[in-house]
Amino acid sequence: MQQIRPGRFDILPVIIKNIVIINVLVFLATETFKRTDAFDIEAWLALHSWQSSLFKPWQFITYLFMHGDLSHIFFNLFALWMFGSILENLWSPKRFLTFYLICGIGAGLCHMVVLYVSNQQYLESLYLLQQHFDVGHFINFYKEYHLDSVADIDNFVTQWQQNPSDISFLNEANHFVNTVTQTRLNTPTVGASGAVFGCLAAFAYLFPNSEIYIYFFLPIKAKWFVLGYAAVELYGAVKNSAGDNVAHVAHLGGALFGILLVYFWNKTNKQRFY
Repeated sequence: MQQIRPGRFDILPVIIKNIVIINVLVFLATETFKRTDAFDIEAWLALHSWQSSLFKPWQFITYLFMHGDLSHIFFNLFALWMFGSILENLWSPKRFLTFYLICGIGAGLCHMVVLYVSNQQYLESLYLLQQHFDVGHFINFYKEYHLDSVADIDNFVTQWQQNPSDISFLNEANHFVNTVTQTRLNTPTVGASGAVFGCLAAFAYLFPNSEIYIYFFLPIKAKWFVLGYAAVELYGAVKNSAGDNVAHVAHLGGALFGILLVYFWNKTNKQRFY
């Protein structure tokens, strides 16, 4: 049994280094623009639903270099360095960059397909509500989409039920639904997590018995770590809890593309990895 080894080891390979630099610069620019309101950088660079007027094709790549907060960018870049550096040393800068972008774009595509289906169901329900816009249908609509978590919505509905002929309640409900719809369609997706999951999956495929230390203390083999992590992400995707802003399907999509790509690259390789 042979272990595949990189021909040259670099603790911070060139592609990893440049990805980290770009991510940090974009993060700083995003935080700066948020404070000045001079330019909505998320509207242009973050990934938006196909049903959104903000969607642009280049967002499938640019969203990979944006992050929501400091912890988001730190853990993504730390994991990228941990697993991506090994892969770039093993392959080459060009091949790793190709792998990284394919995983990131694949993750975005998987997320967009699921988001499209979810939004399409929402838009169909919205159309039915607009055909029969009254307090009863409004209650069914906001409960179906967990909008009852919005503050004071129950109090608003109670008052509307007591005054069903008051047109002001209908107008306010219409405004509320339009706001929710625009927020839903225009909510951006950001982060390198999908591409990082691809790196993690590729690492587990090539070095399944290598040990990963959870919280720097508990050792677990890479293959079990990835399978367990995938199970958690799958559960999160199926459960789809209200208020969960994690793109679970994107994570799974990145891992899937990573596994398929590294399998394709190694299908004629007679070496076995461990």
